[in-house]
Amino acid sequence: MIVELKDVTKRYGTGPVSVTALADVELFVAPSEFVVVLGPSGSGKTTLLNIIGALDTASEGTVRVNGIDISLASRRELFEFRRTSVSFVFQSFNLFPALTAQENVQFGVDAAGSPLHPDDVLRSVGLADKLDRFPHELSGGEQQRVAIARALATNNPVLLCDEPTGELDFQTGIQILDLLQKQATDGRAVLVVTHNREISRMADRVVELSSGHVVSDGPPRGGKADVAELHW
Repeated sequence: MIVELKDVTKRYGTGPVSVTALADVELFVAPSEFVVVLGPSGSGKTTLLNIIGALDTASEGTVRVNGIDISLASRRELFEFRRTSVSFVFQSFNLFPALTAQENVQFGVDAAGSPLHPDDVLRSVGLADKLDRFPHELSGGEQQRVAIARALATNNPVLLCDEPTGELDFQTGIQILDLLQKQATDGRAVLVVTHNREISRMADRVVELSSGHVVSDGPPRGGKADVAELHW
């Protein structure tokens, strides 16, 4: 398993104002696995993703990603972990408006351990003719593809996606999901956080959260569907 969480609990605050965002979570993800983490707002989805990506720390439990126990890692070890093990795709794109598509991807590459060439990755996501375009010159789907290219260019084995289709129209969202699924086919472990149950139909596994607890973990109901079969 490339992602292993055992008895992970996350609390914010102390004493009577303490809030438990995650409670005794166990999660195991293998390379080449496409996992959808499903749940409503406030269920702990983003907290879970941030703990896996070492953007947040667990209050209790063990977190191992890519063979590294990040629950015990030092600050310097966590910095190296983020460079070489995980990449993020966010709902809001987080592109630099004054940088071209190529430069935005290059920015991510500069911090990576074993990166791919930005131009090659942008071509792979269908943006060969948009390398010199600024974000405001791109559609929402194209901006999200730049964000995905930036994550892929790091060449890290775990791809974490927080509502990657949330700001996109249906047709563009389907294109993005197809692109993400291809990353799992190529060997990455891909985790997609969403509140959209329809997206869970294309997953290898669906992990459902409610009030910080894992309430189900298994294959999609009715069996796995092709991306082209989804609709919302």
